[in-house]
Amino acid sequence: DLLKTALKTITPLAEAQEIDMYTERAEDVTVEGDKDQLVELFLSILDNSIKYNRPKGSVSLSLARLDNWAVIKVADTGIGIAPEALGKVFERFYREDMSRGEVPGTGLGLPIAKGIAESHGGRIVVESRVGEGSTFTVYLPLAASS
Repeated sequence: DLLKTALKTITPLAEAQEIDMYTERAEDVTVEGDKDQLVELFLSILDNSIKYNRPKGSVSLSLARLDNWAVIKVADTGIGIAPEALGKVFERFYREDMSRGEVPGTGLGLPIAKGIAESHGGRIVVESRVGEGSTFTVYLPLAASS
């Protein structure tokens, strides 16, 4: 439900940018936490995946269970992140110079997303290739009843 809410909110932005959105789901998983904060976490990542994508690109969102974790992946076909910048994207106010000057933003979305994930006992990791895109993977602990 959290991901559906985030997707419903972000779809108009994706459509305006002509970005195709794809979703994959393995099975329902349940995590405990603040719904509004968790939706904000996913909106921040999805927003970046759309803003830094290429024209007519795509964003895929998948949900899976791995041991005691809900694993949510957001992969895009965007401009990618330079290797030397990967360690900095979660720092407050950091904005990579490469082709990003015209994209609006403050450099706070990903640091906030990271803080939300960590406050829920989870984490975010990013993999990227310049010119090919980025994949953000969010790990959140499953609820005890999951």
